[in-house]
Amino acid sequence: MIHSPANDLSKEISVGMGQAVVTREPARLTAILGSCVAIALYAPRLRLGMLGHVVLPNCNGSSIASPAKYADTAVPHMLAVMQAHGARPGELIAKLAGGACLFGGGQFMDIGQSNARVAVAALEAAHVRIAARDVAGTMGRRICFDLATGGLTVASPGKPSQTI
Repeated sequence: MIHSPANDLSKEISVGMGQAVVTREPARLTAILGSCVAIALYAPRLRLGMLGHVVLPNCNGSSIASPAKYADTAVPHMLAVMQAHGARPGELIAKLAGGACLFGGGQFMDIGQSNARVAVAALEAAHVRIAARDVAGTMGRRICFDLATGGLTVASPGKPSQTI
């Protein structure tokens, strides 16, 4: 999903599960996360950003109608979209949030940890600098990605909000 800043009169865009949204400032991209991981890409020179709301770690070769749904396909998709909007590969900054363990944990049930691990690996393989991350834990998060500053504000129940 691509939003044009001229059409973003509300300036706050909610990014749903399996979606990736790209836009420029003055917009803010928001999401509510549990085991999902948000991948925020930012090109400071352009004040261009993209937020992907990853649901699962791997597509496992299935047909992909929504590449942002899977961590292994979200990163290459997001990089291609950012480049198509004028971002240079070396200037991109990534931030990650989410990946909570909400389903009792255990090695095979921690989808959040797997989502974060695969997203980090994909970003590292693409040589994208990860500037900050707030992943894991047992609590969900509400995030707000401010494209004017590149700041990703993370709020969790019982904890003060922080901007990473």
